[in-house]
Amino acid sequence: MGLFKRNPFGHILFVKKWLIRILGALTHRRFRGFNELQIEGSEIIKNLPDNNVLFISNHQTYFADVISMFHVFNASLSDREDSIKNIGYLWNPKLNIYYVAAKETMKSGLLPKILAYVGSISIERTWRAEGKNINRQVKMSDISSIGKALDDGWVITFPQGTTTPFKPIRKGTAHIIKKYQPIVVPIVIDGFRRSFDKKGLRVKKKNVYQSFEVKEPLVIDYENESISDIVEKIEYAIEQHPSFLKVIPQAELEEKERLNRELRNW
Repeated sequence: MGLFKRNPFGHILFVKKWLIRILGALTHRRFRGFNELQIEGSEIIKNLPDNNVLFISNHQTYFADVISMFHVFNASLSDREDSIKNIGYLWNPKLNIYYVAAKETMKSGLLPKILAYVGSISIERTWRAEGKNINRQVKMSDISSIGKALDDGWVITFPQGTTTPFKPIRKGTAHIIKKYQPIVVPIVIDGFRRSFDKKGLRVKKKNVYQSFEVKEPLVIDYENESISDIVEKIEYAIEQHPSFLKVIPQAELEEKERLNRELRNW
């Protein structure tokens, strides 16, 4: 790899590699130390192609969710089975991993800007900006950026566009799936909302059960399935369909409601 070789977004890969190494070393104990991340299905990661893979996941914090995925993906590619033991997997990380994030979030400070360099595809949200509900057109340049990232590697997206549980799936994710026809791999995470603050930068509570499940790729008829069909598949795949509310223990529902109140007052 040339010292100044860049990815399609102009980021220098040598710099990106060192940022991943450093940030990975700083965050490793958050998932194997203060808390133990319980991983399931990581063998699926090893069998994926090098590009045109879209990971869809529920969303619990701004940054810890993505950071955990960088750990799990790279550990899996280095032959760890459902484990992030031995941080050596970050010495030669996969550099073509990207994640979709709100542009205003990634410009909100020095650390978010550093995290953006690691792999953010920063887009303008069409439904919310500066804490207010809005309604604006999707920017085609944002869609093209996601397509460019899929062409180069793997993309992580959070289809609900919010850390609040059981919110509707944004149809934009389904449109991206129809347009670029990627392999779609669902991930379901839990425990992050209890162990981290909203941004996912501060450890709020230790010894919390954190789970990370990688599911088999979705079977999608890209030509014939409607946007609504794909949205429903996503809801079930990341366990955010309203029917899942019926099987969640009452204590957990009360915890989610308490956290929602905190988020509204944040």
